[in-house]
Amino acid sequence: MSKKSRKKSPKSSPALNPRAKPSAKSKIKAPTRGRAAASKALQEATTVPLHKRASKMLRSSDAGRGSGRNGRAVDKLPAPVEAAKVGEMAPAFRLPRDGGDQIALADFSGQKLVLFFYPKADTPGCTREAVDFTRLADAFALSGTAVLGISADSVKRQEGFRDKHKLKVALISDERREMLSAYGAWGEKSMYGRTFEGILRTTVLIGTDGRIERIWRRVKVDGHADEVLRAAQAL
Repeated sequence: MSKKSRKKSPKSSPALNPRAKPSAKSKIKAPTRGRAAASKALQEATTVPLHKRASKMLRSSDAGRGSGRNGRAVDKLPAPVEAAKVGEMAPAFRLPRDGGDQIALADFSGQKLVLFFYPKADTPGCTREAVDFTRLADAFALSGTAVLGISADSVKRQEGFRDKHKLKVALISDERREMLSAYGAWGEKSMYGRTFEGILRTTVLIGTDGRIERIWRRVKVDGHADEVLRAAQAL
């Protein structure tokens, strides 16, 4: 066979020839970091319980939230607790009030005490409720009953609320919502088809022995303060 008649055999490509070694240009670095992350996620998905994975996701999302002036995360909700019930001792508390002082359950030892929890200072329903309790302040005092209003508003906002409407009841600031949770005034709400966590309008009447005598849940404002007064007078 002459040289001219010889046909050159085609070169085998590395893709078709398993023995062929890839050239330097054809080498691609494997994404080791991506593979490691995917492997770790797969391992967690098959070995870590669902509730622990959810808790981890919530912690990581909390890390990006802002903090208040005093360093607390502003979005964090209180840990779920079992709400106090009628007949039980009232949960203790010590929180700031309008005027800058601290106020505690122990300050009212031997007295009857009304706690009315409202969603937000200086909103229409909360204003009517606070004004009604102010209107009856002297009658409550004659029955040996102190009255406190509580919301998650700051002390400054409570003071503005007090001054604007000339309120005569002490207003407590529970920004961390611990007292609200303890008395069952924090929970699930719905509005315009949307469900969310918030303050539930609630009133609690505590007897002279420190036990809860009565609880009003999901309060309707109109006539409520008068009803609470009658219950306090009957104790």
